[in-house]
Amino acid sequence: MIRSVDAHVHLWNRATDPQPWIDPVTMAAIDRDFAHGDLERMLDSTGVDVAVVVQSINSAAETRRLLTQPGPRVAGVVGWADLTGDVAAQLDELGALDAAARRRLVGIRHLVHVDPDPGWLGRPDVGAALDRLAAAGLGFDLVVRSWQLPLAATVAAAHPGVRFVVDHLGGLAEADDDDGWEAGLRELAARPNTYAKISGLAGLVSHGDGARLRRAVGVALEAFGPERLMYGSDWPLAELGCGPVAWREAVDELIGELSPEERQAVTSGTASAFYRLGT
Repeated sequence: MIRSVDAHVHLWNRATDPQPWIDPVTMAAIDRDFAHGDLERMLDSTGVDVAVVVQSINSAAETRRLLTQPGPRVAGVVGWADLTGDVAAQLDELGALDAAARRRLVGIRHLVHVDPDPGWLGRPDVGAALDRLAAAGLGFDLVVRSWQLPLAATVAAAHPGVRFVVDHLGGLAEADDDDGWEAGLRELAARPNTYAKISGLAGLVSHGDGARLRRAVGVALEAFGPERLMYGSDWPLAELGCGPVAWREAVDELIGELSPEERQAVTSGTASAFYRLGT
């Protein structure tokens, strides 16, 4: 039985999968490679059983490596596929790796928030590909800026058979209009096929912005409910903020008034169900 899940971590070896977005000055804490041993130590420090590894670059090669080089604490992989191309063929190619590798693929993500096309998510070919992902039993991770939330809500409504999970509570950390962010997140949450990750906000803890964090999690709990929320550390990026241990402690405090069943949903149940872990 999976008792706890970290729904959002990354691994990278820059010799095979360069991470050009890492600034060695402002991001010195993560300016190195992160491997399975590092992940195991982090999970032990936060008291978590397993993790879902999420793609960090739009690369089919990275996805293949993540799927074929499993670690003992990796419950699933959210990989990348070109949703403007032949998705069925790409999934078939991943399936040809071996059956176990294909089973590790639990979702797909595209870096929508930095795509040169601001309307990428609303493209007809992307929409058709999203439906193919649903037919293959895969969810889609939404990594968007707060201003992209209305488009995400429109797309979720147009594709009710697709399971969407918005990473990092919809980009609150980068939002310059918290009221606009809240309206966008609530609009997205009104679609029953949407979920959200309490992740990517460790910087609010290190910056002492507890009031903003409490508001964010309160809005998410009210809009989605615990049954559609999941905990994620966003490690190793959490090292740029308060660190994964302090972040886990902050989340535990924020959900401390929920019932035991509701807390279990956030820390394990929702992620297990959404990503179909252990099936």
